Amino acid sequence: MNIKSLQYRLRLTLRVFAILVLAAAASSAQKAGVAGMVTEYDVAGLKVIVKQRPGVPTVSAGLFIRGGSRNLTAESAGIENMMLSAATEGSVGYPRESLRRELARTGSQLSSSSGRDFSVLAMSATKENFDSSWKLMVDVALRPVFNKQDVERTRDRIISGLEGIEDAPDEFLQALKERSIYAGTSYANDPDGTIENIRRFTVADLVAYHKRVMTKSQLLLVVVGDLDPESLRVRAETAFAGLPTGQYKDAPLPKLDFSKPTINIVERSLPTNYVSGAFEAPTVGTRDYYAMQVAVTILRDRVFAEVRDRRQLSYAPSASMDSAGANTGEIYVTAVRADEAVEAMLAEVEGMRTTLVEPQELSGVAGQFLTTHYVAQETNAAQASELARYELLGGGWRNSLSFLENIRRVSREDVRDVSRRYLRNFRFVVIGDPKAITRSKFTQQP
Repeated sequence: MNIKSLQYRLRLTLRVFAILVLAAAASSAQKAGVAGMVTEYDVAGLKVIVKQRPGVPTVSAGLFIRGGSRNLTAESAGIENMMLSAATEGSVGYPRESLRRELARTGSQLSSSSGRDFSVLAMSATKENFDSSWKLMVDVALRPVFNKQDVERTRDRIISGLEGIEDAPDEFLQALKERSIYAGTSYANDPDGTIENIRRFTVADLVAYHKRVMTKSQLLLVVVGDLDPESLRVRAETAFAGLPTGQYKDAPLPKLDFSKPTINIVERSLPTNYVSGAFEAPTVGTRDYYAMQVAVTILRDRVFAEVRDRRQLSYAPSASMDSAGANTGEIYVTAVRADEAVEAMLAEVEGMRTTLVEPQELSGVAGQFLTTHYVAQETNAAQASELARYELLGGGWRNSLSFLENIRRVSREDVRDVSRRYLRNFRFVVIGDPKAITRSKFTQQP
């Protein structure tokens, strides 16, 4: 390397360092300011988190049920999701048609979703309509009617979705991956349930399950918007103080098995082969989580450049990481020449494990996260979800405020170390032509 090149790289390194120092200082000040806008309190055993966003015209609220798949068994998988979905059909104070008229009149939204770590009943409304929408949400949460026609409508909708999974290769691939890596753990209890379970659940089952989980110890309320936290305290006390406290305790997160590489091939007549290779990943909020976010982003960019741009083997090869309690990531590709594509991707993985990433790659990722993080947090609903995820899984909501700061602290050595620790023993699932797959190319891994 000549003197001019050395001088250029030194100037570049110093510029990057200066930018990161200034950004870190701004981040610390911003973090303190944001923390001051968040209020938490206890309503007779119910944890409440309120984030003020002055000047924002909407308010979002989420009533979260702790536990997710850990609340379920093989026989009850899907009941929490079905209970919440049926609840949003109508309540004592707002029967189905009245509920829909009120939502349409106010432009409010009411929805539910269930995952392996928690479920949520979510509401979004304009600030002007928050009072009426809050009353609606509380009535749906606490006094659902589970009308027989509403339950049957919910049942048909869920079963239709479950029946269609195998018709969409990407959805089927994800389902197969989850069955493989979650087998034998509480995460194997799919929150969406099975067709057999959904057909079997009765109105009485939903009523009993609703009564079981509607306790203050199992719920978390998060609200984000331009509103006074103390006025919300009064609303929350009025609405939820009468709930039983309960004795809910979080069950331990499952331990997933990544002790050796595996491959599961499902034959389908398709134009290409769909491939997912799962790997173990650190839990949200841990030190390794931030380094792994950086590592996976760099790996994503590298496999895209190698597999798509240079070799032209696939349109959209990728690498990604989830944010679950028992967390995983994956490399993904669709390719006719799947052996060659996976070999190239695993070669990029080996590079991550053995060689320090370039300084430019590291600084570029920090810039990417600066943009994508703020874009992803533009809505009140997204911020409520982020606060809840860190509160339930990541050591407390305050840790969510340090995301960018922790990303900036990641070093090249951190990236190499977490790559060595987690990018190994990939568990592959393939949908397509078994004749196009050489098992040894998938299982001969570091």
